[in-house]
Amino acid sequence: MTDFPIPALIPDVDRVSAIIREVAESEILPYFRDLANAGIREKTGPADLVTLADEAGERALTPRLLDLLPGSTVVGEEAVSADASLLDRIHGDAPVWIIDPIDGTLNFANGRPLFAVIVALACRGETVAGWIYDPCDGRTATAVKGQGAYLNGTRVTVAPAVPLPEMTGALSTRFCAEDLGRRLDERGRSLGPRVCLASAAQEYLRLLEGKAHFSLYHRLMPWDHAAGVLLHAEAGGYSALFDGSPYRPTVLNGGVMLTPDRASWEALHRHLFG
Repeated sequence: MTDFPIPALIPDVDRVSAIIREVAESEILPYFRDLANAGIREKTGPADLVTLADEAGERALTPRLLDLLPGSTVVGEEAVSADASLLDRIHGDAPVWIIDPIDGTLNFANGRPLFAVIVALACRGETVAGWIYDPCDGRTATAVKGQGAYLNGTRVTVAPAVPLPEMTGALSTRFCAEDLGRRLDERGRSLGPRVCLASAAQEYLRLLEGKAHFSLYHRLMPWDHAAGVLLHAEAGGYSALFDGSPYRPTVLNGGVMLTPDRASWEALHRHLFG
């Protein structure tokens, strides 16, 4: 836990939102649907891509965020891809900005407007603020721990709980073991429609808009989930790792599931994993 008041740590929320928006407009959107100049290449495989826009966006965000909070540091997806040791910063005492310059790079590279910029601020293993910005339609989600979640300046709450057969959401099996993936796919058929957008950020926005009831993820890189889990919690939702323990951005293994409330989480967990 942090040893100092969270408001003293958080820079102006709207200023951070403005920086993210400005960087998206100057460094990311000019490459969108311009494949000739986007410099697309594979990282670990054909479904794990990086573009010049990812790298330019992270390079531009990094110094501007550091300037807002002296003594802070950065963990960015693309920087960690080049130097994995940078991920260790998330365990340190200094406040750390966690950046995903384009969440949904596969969509971005294929000209689909289903991507977003994610920024979180964490300190000593606790996420204290989060931002998700959709550059294509201007949606901006913001949250500070203990102060609620907002979408375009309006406070939001997650969808109310519904029976299991009516629960709709994102049930990703992309990063789990093959046998578990088959079981989840089979048991997921008795739920409501599954909407997987190949972008955790877009799926978190659906949760905040009340368009989905749950999301389930197996890969826990902090740039994918630190902001989204906080936003969901501040909107009244409940989440936990698959073993029932709380999510923290320092946890890199296992999986996380988000639902409207604890009773829904327990019912869905029994249905999928029991």
